[in-house]
Amino acid sequence: MKDDLEPKGRAAVSQTAADANVSTDVELSDDDILEAMRRIPGYLDITTADFRAVYELAHAQAIDRFLERLRAADLMRADIQPLSPDLQLIDAARRFVAQDLKSLPVVDADGRVLAMLTETDVLRALGARSLLALLLQDVDREATALKRILHRPVAELMTTPVVTVPEAAGFRTIVDAFRRHSGRTMPVVDGQLRLTGLLLRKDFLAACHLGDLP
Repeated sequence: MKDDLEPKGRAAVSQTAADANVSTDVELSDDDILEAMRRIPGYLDITTADFRAVYELAHAQAIDRFLERLRAADLMRADIQPLSPDLQLIDAARRFVAQDLKSLPVVDADGRVLAMLTETDVLRALGARSLLALLLQDVDREATALKRILHRPVAELMTTPVVTVPEAAGFRTIVDAFRRHSGRTMPVVDGQLRLTGLLLRKDFLAACHLGDLP
């Protein structure tokens, strides 16, 4: 049995798990392994090295199965109130605040995703690179600039094109999409490209137990 297992070892970790950069290393001491073996009823003709190899292979397989089952529809936030192109910025800002989000999809009358509006888009329109930079600007100038854009339509500030993923998108598709899209959120669409939800990068990373994208 030992000859069958040891040459494969960690190399047998599934490609999905490896690509995901999900750690399959488990801090197992020989004492841990021996204690686990003692708890298995009956005679167990296996070395600690064999036991460790079996565990690592099984653990990698479990991770692979988990990642392969992930779907965007299961991770997205479905109760999102999007924006329309003709919505005034002041009303768009209210939706940002109400939903505790920094970016929202812009959709047409049929719910198809057209673009994204982000906090960065708004700051850019105000001539600031960040919120702190905005605060450091001259107060009178800031107030004037703010008044000037408050009633501008979202269509004048939104970002296109927008990267979306289908509801059935799996782990690899989502990772590839986030690699092409540096934002924190990504619209999820149905077969007719209509918005069905919003996938947050942080929700995806948390579900996959990742610190960052692989």
